[in-house]
Amino acid sequence: MVTAKVIQFRRGRKVFKPRHFLIEIPGCDSREKANKFVSKTAVWTSTGKEPKTITGKISSAHGGNGVVRAIFERGLPGQSIGTDVEVN
Repeated sequence: MVTAKVIQFRRGRKVFKPRHFLIEIPGCDSREKANKFVSKTAVWTSTGKEPKTITGKISSAHGGNGVVRAIFERGLPGQSIGTDVEVN
């Protein structure tokens, strides 16, 4: 299990995709290392009185610097940007 960080929504100039997120994994600094995490699960847990978990799947690498794309079953809230995600 690796603890990664949510960077941003996957977005374009005019459109963003609410279920797609970019995740940065520590120690992963190339596309080849990022491809090793494809098809693994990512679990985001909210903080609060009743923690909720939202699971997703890492679909592909994003660029050449080790960032990956994850597609979640539901969209994550905006407060999730900058928080941690567990990658199994």
